Amino acid sequence: MISPFIVNTDGIYDKNLFLDRYPIGQVNRALVAWDSADEYLVNYVNEHELTKNGQTLLLFNDNFGALATNFSQVKVATVSDSWVSQKGVQHNFEQNALSMDNITQLNSLDELPDNVSVVLYKIPKSKSLMIDQLISIKAKYNQELIFIAANKAKDIHSSTLKLFEKYLGSTKTSLAVKKARLVFSVLDNKEVFTSPFPTIWSLENTSFTIANHSAVYAREKLDIGARYFMKNLPEVTANSRVIDLGCGNGVIGLTVLSQQPEAIVSFIDESYMAVASAKRNITENLPEQVSQCEFSINDCLADVEPNSVDLILCNPPFHQQNATTDHIAWQMFRDSHRVLKKGGELRIIGNRQLGYHIKLKRLFGNEKLIASNDKFVTLSAIK
Repeated sequence: MISPFIVNTDGIYDKNLFLDRYPIGQVNRALVAWDSADEYLVNYVNEHELTKNGQTLLLFNDNFGALATNFSQVKVATVSDSWVSQKGVQHNFEQNALSMDNITQLNSLDELPDNVSVVLYKIPKSKSLMIDQLISIKAKYNQELIFIAANKAKDIHSSTLKLFEKYLGSTKTSLAVKKARLVFSVLDNKEVFTSPFPTIWSLENTSFTIANHSAVYAREKLDIGARYFMKNLPEVTANSRVIDLGCGNGVIGLTVLSQQPEAIVSFIDESYMAVASAKRNITENLPEQVSQCEFSINDCLADVEPNSVDLILCNPPFHQQNATTDHIAWQMFRDSHRVLKKGGELRIIGNRQLGYHIKLKRLFGNEKLIASNDKFVTLSAIK
């Protein structure tokens, strides 16, 4: 997709940017790699010449590089919890022939950089992640920082602004432009907050305690989908190679290991915080099984050998950042078919209305209903 932005590459000429969502080849072409909040931020920064002092520009949650590509001529650091988003930024730099020499990509668990004068903050869907990030920003920087957040106007509520005021300080908003709005905060709140993340809670009907970083779903208790899935897991034989795909906090793989201590389990997710949570949960609850586990940041199963896995367990997401889409589920199912051994099983859980049985039948030539209730279905497909 052609970006609406114009980037001044050397102060002499302007250049259109071509931006793709990542992974490439998504079917829904209505989804683009930028939004009006990105455009509003870029125009505001350029109009007010906020990149002229030579210090680092810090970008949070720049999903596909719409912000970073527009500021490639200055020193930029990006913070994202998404490995896929980081790859999307790299792809869009490459296809626009932009150098990444000025760009430092940080994940959500890295220390924030020094010498930052401006923070551009795309408001994430997760309230917990936002709180965690605001606390880290306030702890690192002082009142001299220029902090500008952005989102679609309909998603900036009075409760959102109260969180900026609570964790940062004095806050005001811009007028709406193209249904987007900017939020300006001064870091003048004298109260000091300690991040409540990761949260720790007891896994019901077990002796396990679960740690959840802020970007990971089900931060204070077992979510109802995982609970239902755990009741309908297959029996796993010793030495089976199992993948907990889209592992989140790792409770599914943890359950497998508790039932079959000789299983070999890989925990895979595109979220840095998810994989960190899963690794901590196995290490603290089943330390004797850690040597049988692998913890990987990946785009679905991109780097997994074909015909190498006995069982894949998965609760596919049906959104990417703020966009509802089924392309991630399709990719997970295709990748699973590739990496499963002949006779290997993909077992999934999903909301009833998502129609995953149709996708599985098309890819595997078979599918079986394992269990269902008024909200979820558990399905199996055999390679």
